[in-house]
Amino acid sequence: MNLKKRLNSLVELGKQLTPANERLQIVVRETALNNGWFTEDNQWQAIAEIRKHFLSKSTLETWVNGYISDENHETTPKTVALVLAGNIPLVGFHDILCVYVAGHKSLIKTSDKDPYLVPFIVKSLEIIDPQSKPYFTFTEGALKGFDAVIATGSNNSARYFEAYFGKYPNIIRKNRNAVAILRGGEKRSDLIRLGKDIFTYFGLGCRNVSKLYVPRGYDFDPLLRALHTFKDIVMHDKYKNNFDYQFALVILNKVAYKSNGCSMMIENEGIASPIAMVYYEYYDDFTTLSSKIQEKKDEIQCIVSNSVIEGLPCFNFGDAQKPSISDYADGVDVMRFLTVSLP
Repeated sequence: MNLKKRLNSLVELGKQLTPANERLQIVVRETALNNGWFTEDNQWQAIAEIRKHFLSKSTLETWVNGYISDENHETTPKTVALVLAGNIPLVGFHDILCVYVAGHKSLIKTSDKDPYLVPFIVKSLEIIDPQSKPYFTFTEGALKGFDAVIATGSNNSARYFEAYFGKYPNIIRKNRNAVAILRGGEKRSDLIRLGKDIFTYFGLGCRNVSKLYVPRGYDFDPLLRALHTFKDIVMHDKYKNNFDYQFALVILNKVAYKSNGCSMMIENEGIASPIAMVYYEYYDDFTTLSSKIQEKKDEIQCIVSNSVIEGLPCFNFGDAQKPSISDYADGVDVMRFLTVSLP
């Protein structure tokens, strides 16, 4: 199956991933029942972002031309084991897409938090073009018979991955989060868009903002009022439980905090904050802040700001959860790995 056929099948897949697809509706409902964090709205948002940013003909062709110039290109397929995360819906789809476009086969281990959507989408692709079927295998047991690995997990699981998969060509991802830099002159509309970066998917994604850098003397009131736009998030049971738990902790431990009823903020030098909480840290000048962020770049997925930190991916307010097809997790070019580095 040559590259042109694979791209055409992906374009057709994108056309089918819409709310009008009754079979997809059923899977979305089933997924929401299996995992309370994966609300139907959040699933449809993830699907819409994939359809818009990954599966259009022009996007795919422009992207792949940076790696493979011949549309009739065929390669000797290798088997790439994919250990998928399950923090937000379809978070592992980009890896599957890359392996398929590169002409390799995926041995897929899904997360038990997201066991239905990925197999459904792969099955849909196989129905569109039955020649794609040999490119995908799902497994629930131990991974065997693979040539390379792409594994995503926590810092703890990454240590296991490194020990178990270290002898294979690999990409192993750890915990990362997004941070936002505020300068103090942002418009209310900017702050509301920042709320999307914080609250989308309940803050569970590696691209969710979990840490704010603010200038010393920053007035939090406009920010808290703008983020109150997302007050309905506390109507979700799981989020509310986390909010109540974190609120109890800060009260019991007599920690200074700021809150607007749907999120809490505390001063903390860490990057990864708990659900329903955002850390903040003051800075005195942008040059010093840039150096501090560079020191922590291995913990940072991306930056949300009107300013730019050299060497790290930066997004406008509201765009953190809208990565393009060439925005690779942890800054590691998966397609380069698959087309050049994979022997």
